Amino acid sequence: MFGVMAELEAMAGRLAACRCTAIDKKTIQAAHDECRSAAERGDTDAYYYENERFHQAIYAASRNGFLVEQCLPLQRRLRSYRRLQLRAVNRMKTSLAEHEMIVEAIFNGDGAQAEQALKLHIIIQGERFEDLIAALADQSAA
Repeated sequence: MFGVMAELEAMAGRLAACRCTAIDKKTIQAAHDECRSAAERGDTDAYYYENERFHQAIYAASRNGFLVEQCLPLQRRLRSYRRLQLRAVNRMKTSLAEHEMIVEAIFNGDGAQAEQALKLHIIIQGERFEDLIAALADQSAA
């Protein structure tokens, strides 16, 4: 699921870099700022909700209604996994740094960089989730 989400979000980022409006940029930036604030407080729950809003702002900025229709249900399906992976050590801080690269690429109109940054961001989420599950399995075995 994370692989498919990575491809969809990568496309949304690429399109957003070319199509986003000033209002889209404000919405993306506001969500990103809220993610930063939550990360600074160490509030994984608030970060999770603002992260969701951040990604939805990118979907909307793609100006592709069909793509948004595909992203939203998969985002909902991945909610519990995305929430858990935020509890991995340093994941919020790393996620925020990844968001910085995504925002910069979109705002600079660099579709290829936005695409790559979003793809990596989502793939890493899947990997951190797998790491967390492995650590939990090790703890329960001990």
